[in-house]
Amino acid sequence: MQEWIINTMDQYGYLGIALLIAIENIFPPIPSELILTFGGFMTTYTEMNKWLVVLFATVGSVVGACVLYSVGLLLPVERLELLVDKWGHILGLKRADIKRAEGWFEKRGTPTIFFCRFIPLIRSLISIPAGMARMHIGKFLLYTTLGTFIWNIVLVFLGAFAGSRWERIVGYMDVYSHVTVIGLAVIGVAVIVWFIKKRK
Repeated sequence: MQEWIINTMDQYGYLGIALLIAIENIFPPIPSELILTFGGFMTTYTEMNKWLVVLFATVGSVVGACVLYSVGLLLPVERLELLVDKWGHILGLKRADIKRAEGWFEKRGTPTIFFCRFIPLIRSLISIPAGMARMHIGKFLLYTTLGTFIWNIVLVFLGAFAGSRWERIVGYMDVYSHVTVIGLAVIGVAVIVWFIKKRK
């Protein structure tokens, strides 16, 4: 996959970066860290500009996020409620909990969208519940753009700074991704256990 990503960026430049980042947002296993840091490195031996790399990467991120937001819009709440009716008892969930979750997202969804753009895997998937909660599209686009713009600046400029050693940055980011995912998993389990105990 790494070779295909690098070849696409070498061949199509800015448009290749935008396309790959859009795909990465829809299919999170594609590593944005590799795309962005290599894009930064490319600015050291080609005529590509760091800020244009950031710009096209941000456009790709927003396009991919909008696709997942649309998926969330198309997911009927009624179907989710039926799933909760059937399987929710395992986790102690009820239909009312869905309404509470929607209310929570309406109140705190804006900062969530922004900060989740810095968390691997979650940065892509957070767009789906935003769509399901019918988050205002203007707010969604604003905070998605801000969050991804900052994320892209950091990785592109790190890649340019590292130069030919850009793969070291990818390695560090891989460690960051694993630590973050493990931390989120621990927090998620703790929340579920607390929620079940509270129900009982």
